[in-house]
Amino acid sequence: MIRTGISTFARRSYSTVKPVISAAKIRLNRLSEETGSNIYAKAEFMNPGGSVKDRAALFVVQDAESKGLIKAGGTVVEGTAGNTGIGLAHVCRAKGYKCVIYMPNTQSQEKIDLLRMLGAEVYPVPAVAFDNPQNYNHQAARHAEALDNAVWTNQFDNTANRQAHIETTGPEIWQQLEGQVDGFTCSTGTGGTLAGIARFLKEKSNGKTKIFLADPPGSVLYSYIKSGGTLIERGGSSITEGIGQGRVTENLKPDIELIDDALQIPDADSLHMIYRLLDEEGIYVGASSALNVVAAVEMAKKLGPGKNIVTILCDGAYRYQSRLFSKKWIESKGLTDAIPEHLKKYTTLE
Repeated sequence: MIRTGISTFARRSYSTVKPVISAAKIRLNRLSEETGSNIYAKAEFMNPGGSVKDRAALFVVQDAESKGLIKAGGTVVEGTAGNTGIGLAHVCRAKGYKCVIYMPNTQSQEKIDLLRMLGAEVYPVPAVAFDNPQNYNHQAARHAEALDNAVWTNQFDNTANRQAHIETTGPEIWQQLEGQVDGFTCSTGTGGTLAGIARFLKEKSNGKTKIFLADPPGSVLYSYIKSGGTLIERGGSSITEGIGQGRVTENLKPDIELIDDALQIPDADSLHMIYRLLDEEGIYVGASSALNVVAAVEMAKKLGPGKNIVTILCDGAYRYQSRLFSKKWIESKGLTDAIPEHLKKYTTLE
């Protein structure tokens, strides 16, 4: 596990341009032993807002400020599955802005409650496709347009999101592994994390670092990469939140040619990995983090032994515990058999 520099910066203001780089790094030991490669994960759940999205949140607000789109006392509006909103709520508290969040009503209650505790105005709305005018992103945009001194930060297509990872996450990974990065993989929602890190690592390694996109069920990006650029209609769903996509975002578009391969990870594998990481490594993470780790293991198998593979632990499981550790919820998803008997002791919630 590679500790993120932002976590060491929690006591300072979010107005800081760049986080401090931390040198600490830890392998996921059991998985590394199984694959014969070093599996590293960047512990983004240690950021002040508890997720990788803190980076994008800071950069999109700073971008709005630099362009004069928001002034003191203004309002930041965003459409988000939750984590970017939580990051924005922290940034807004530090900078004195109001925060308004639109999010799909399919997201966990824990995230909604946390946003409200952080002072955000939250609107859970029906989850509909991006091309529907009632999509949460479009509702957020209209809300901002109706206000004075307000900005819709547009995390999906605002490339300040991608820039955050070119300037911080990518360099941290490179420094913390002393330039020995054979592969990087993670899932995408906005595309900013994968694209920004891919751009930095590809350029720094002269193209040697392999980049794999990891995708949950219901997303179109796996098939898009595998088909060489054909978008299919989105269908199906996943237990993961905040990842998967029905289109190529502006954050992902400039760097999609840097992606060497794609992996589609079943929900059963992600759920199993949540429990394995808790039991074997003492790491308590959500489904998107677990999906990333499954992808890292698959990447290690594809690239062969002796490699350094890096992925992202997006956030902690405490934002999803009422679902991921609930016997009834797991059964409702048809995933009871995904958890081996010796790990079912962790399903402590009814």
